[in-house]
Amino acid sequence: MPEITFQPQQLRRYVTEVCAALGSEGREAELVADQLVGANLAGHDSHGVGMMPAYVRGVLAEQLFCNRHATVARDGDAVLVVEGNRAFGQVAGYEATELAIERARRTGVALVALRNSFHIGRIGHWGEQCAAAGMVSLHFVNVAGHPPVVAPYGGSDGRFTTNPVCIAIPAAGGRPPVLLDMATSVIALGKVRVARNKGEQVAERALLAADGQGTTDPEVMFSRPQGAIMAFGDHKGSGLAIMCELLGAALSGGDTTAPHHARDGSVLNSMLSIVIDPGAVTSHDALIAEAEAFCDHVKASPVRPGFDEVLLPGEPEARSRAARAEGIPVDDGTVAELRLAAEEAGLAADRVAALLG
Repeated sequence: MPEITFQPQQLRRYVTEVCAALGSEGREAELVADQLVGANLAGHDSHGVGMMPAYVRGVLAEQLFCNRHATVARDGDAVLVVEGNRAFGQVAGYEATELAIERARRTGVALVALRNSFHIGRIGHWGEQCAAAGMVSLHFVNVAGHPPVVAPYGGSDGRFTTNPVCIAIPAAGGRPPVLLDMATSVIALGKVRVARNKGEQVAERALLAADGQGTTDPEVMFSRPQGAIMAFGDHKGSGLAIMCELLGAALSGGDTTAPHHARDGSVLNSMLSIVIDPGAVTSHDALIAEAEAFCDHVKASPVRPGFDEVLLPGEPEARSRAARAEGIPVDDGTVAELRLAAEEAGLAADRVAALLG
């Protein structure tokens, strides 16, 4: 499908103006734009500006609320429980992560449970926030509020969602952090949406049709009866997804995908974050030096046929940012969805045309 290339600042204007039309005040629209456009820059279009139609629907359906903030529900020194209040996840996630960083500086380690936030977007964003502050972090996330879409190993229908996990190690000298950020499914639901909008197939062993048979057709996730996404790595990814559900939601007091919780079609995230000050364990400089030595050792492995080099977690995103700094491609199908969402939010048609061309 044809694509349109947008300047990053152009997409930021689009997001901030749509958020303002929905009622966002203060920094809220900027936080949303920074994360969504940042995801596009990092090459993760599934979590980029293409999420705005879902956010507009959430506000209009009173599932997502503008100008709400994270609130501390329980303070136990090194342990904080934070209520997301169905705020924009870009706000609740930022505020909860800032609390975690500040508490880790004081106590050496902080465990922060964020529950019931609206979609908190690309989880690597929060790992990067911690790494920029010199912190090591681990994040376990679940998704609730809508029917589950990922099948457990051996199962044929959705029982949980794409439940991401993120681990971030800070770096120095201009190097990107070592950052593992991945869904526990073979493919994120947003990437299935992008493939559908582009008229493309997905990889084999990623999706199941409603009859439990494997398929490469993304349409099975948007039809009834719905298909399911497969967990990565068979039993290993399925097991990790289950633990993300239990740590991210059950331990945090958030909703799991168990059927006794309401499913109103919203996108609710709960996240358990463990943030560590390296100075409480070793020293910041010692961690950086040893991490760099080890990573250099890993990258020096002779490549096998079919590969050009050994990449570290976080390097693909850093390269995408450099490649997309002057232009972010967005497929026509997604652009059409963005136009409709902006008009539904209350922007005039001529203003939508000015923003999106």
